[in-house]
Amino acid sequence: MKKLVLAEKPSVGRDIARVLGCTKGSHGYLEGNAYIVTWAMGHLIELATPEMYDKAYEKWREEDLPILPGGLRKVVIRKTSKQFNTVKKLLQRNDVGEVIIATDAGREGELVARWILHQAKVKKPLKRLWISSVTDKAITQGFASLKEGRQYENLFAAAEARAEADWIVGINATRALTVKHNAQLSCGRVQTPTLAMIAKRDQDIREFQPKTYFGLTLVAGSMEWLVRDKKNQTRFYQENKVDQVRQQLTSAVLTVGDKTIKEKKSQPPHLYDLTSLQQDANKRYGFSPKRTLSLMQKLYEQHKVLTYPRTDSKHLTDDIVETLGERLASCGVGEYAKYAARIRKRGIQASKHFVDNNKVSDHHAIIPTEDRVYLQTLTDDERKIYDLVVRRFLAVLYPAYVMEETKLTATFNDLQVTANGTRTKQLGWKEVMEGSEENPGKAASSTMEDIVVGEQIPVEKVRKTTGKTAPPAQFTEASLLAAMENPKRFMEGGDTELEKILDSTGGIGTVATRADVIEKLFNGFYIEKTDKGLKTTSKGRQLLDLAPEALRSPLLTAQWEKRLQDIAAGKEKKTAFVGDMRSYTKKAVGDILSSAKTYKHDNVSRSKCPECGKFLLDVKGKRGKMQVCPDRECGYKKRLSTVTNARCPECHKKMELKGQGDKKLFTCKCGYRERLTAFENRKKKASNKASKKDVNQYLKHQKSDEPFNNAFAAAFEKLKKD
Repeated sequence: MKKLVLAEKPSVGRDIARVLGCTKGSHGYLEGNAYIVTWAMGHLIELATPEMYDKAYEKWREEDLPILPGGLRKVVIRKTSKQFNTVKKLLQRNDVGEVIIATDAGREGELVARWILHQAKVKKPLKRLWISSVTDKAITQGFASLKEGRQYENLFAAAEARAEADWIVGINATRALTVKHNAQLSCGRVQTPTLAMIAKRDQDIREFQPKTYFGLTLVAGSMEWLVRDKKNQTRFYQENKVDQVRQQLTSAVLTVGDKTIKEKKSQPPHLYDLTSLQQDANKRYGFSPKRTLSLMQKLYEQHKVLTYPRTDSKHLTDDIVETLGERLASCGVGEYAKYAARIRKRGIQASKHFVDNNKVSDHHAIIPTEDRVYLQTLTDDERKIYDLVVRRFLAVLYPAYVMEETKLTATFNDLQVTANGTRTKQLGWKEVMEGSEENPGKAASSTMEDIVVGEQIPVEKVRKTTGKTAPPAQFTEASLLAAMENPKRFMEGGDTELEKILDSTGGIGTVATRADVIEKLFNGFYIEKTDKGLKTTSKGRQLLDLAPEALRSPLLTAQWEKRLQDIAAGKEKKTAFVGDMRSYTKKAVGDILSSAKTYKHDNVSRSKCPECGKFLLDVKGKRGKMQVCPDRECGYKKRLSTVTNARCPECHKKMELKGQGDKKLFTCKCGYRERLTAFENRKKKASNKASKKDVNQYLKHQKSDEPFNNAFAAAFEKLKKD
């Protein structure tokens, strides 16, 4: 009898097949003497849409809500039905005696496989492959220690409970909002609280009242000193008192009352989980969370140089320690070679700082695999993500950063006057991190080192500084990810027990879904990008006013996530959770439909939709300005401008492409303008210096980031043909 291995994606399936010696190729699977390897294409099965239960649901009507079928059906996804039929035939083959689930090792991966088995009506013995990387070594070791399928029954129950709850709540709340207000409105258990956090930040910025503050710095003994109050603050809000102190200090003599010299150690930053990697990639390179995840997926599946991306752990388990030498050798090439050599010379020393079994959930932190990296095969963007991960990995294997801090303190009336300086004693891990060679503090001068307690130093100069308190910063995609991971400060009431729930569940959403949630907020035109960050649109603010109150709080989704974790741990039954979601949905739909609140389109243009004749709405998408039809069933969209990757030749910022046909025009905020035809001619001259590979990669990147027709990419396509 043969064993059938079910992977989640074709690329992973082919890797497993190669390791298992399955070489007979066919459409959708590979076969060998002992194994058959096949694959899904992500999800092959989904929950049925409402109209599949009753054709009457094709029209969205208040009287049909809430839609709560007795049991949710599963159906084959039409566009991948051919692959499902292939997998089904293989599963039902008489010579297949055992099924090995090899989908991604996590809640969603379990759902992918179990729904396929359910739909194919297969109940053969199950085993589970649970690995964090898809290198040959990891696959071999994983098959040598397969788990029993029954160990993951509860994980599947949690995954299915999540899917059913999202269907029940999401579909009903979305339909209720849409039919009630005749607008394309949607809400969900993670999407709506995330939008609420952005709206709260917008409100804080609007209501912020700046305060003017003052400070005093002085020069004494050729050193700069700061004046502090009893609470160690350097900001003062009463200018008259500051002026008085300034006058008194002008001719003062400081008496050094205290001198401290402390050695401080700084451990390296933790290894990356997906969220922290997405944050750093957004801060440093402007990558969206979804873009970072996509790049990580390629580095994991295609290049096999990094481990599983969808992890919420920043630590390693004990069993990984023995592989660190191989991983160090695999990534210790090129510019990383000198760091790897120094680590080998010193010896690999594992510590609790990055090795802790208790702090690892399903998967350990993102680190290099044992497969050697060939940097020249990576695209520029892949290289950037790889660089972030490898430097973190090398850094934790380096010793601590050690500095010596010298602090002088003098008193003046009821104020303190302090001077600080630092000296690096051991650069440690900062040697690896980009830009870390710079000293993080003000160097301790030789004068400071020679000063003793009791010494008197005349004041040479006093300077008054002034400034204004700044409002909270607008969210960026990086800081929004951090808020989703730790949303406690966005909760009202200060309930410590509920805060513990948020801590234990890792915030709202999961590392695997947060990027998609942010994209949905952009695609629904609930948020938009500004020069300073993210802000809610009028549509987003109105949606929050119309959505059920519980759905706006991060608490509700955290409570759901806690219950899903309990289901996975066998502490709660799936039926109880789903039953509660049905009850909640009835109440939420009733509240929406009975509400006296109204929705108003305040962005109606003068242009009519060519499909249905309604007036189009002016919206600002993630990649430019658009006009969209307000009718949900029409769905017409027209792009007015596109933020391109073309750089302004004067200020080097990204330019916007506007207009239609022969009147297409590049514009920049600095005032630069250029016709598309002139741009094409300029690029044609420059293309002689660019390889065809460069052009192809550029076009591919443009298309992957742009959900609509990209006029700039279309114009640039001509270069490909020349």
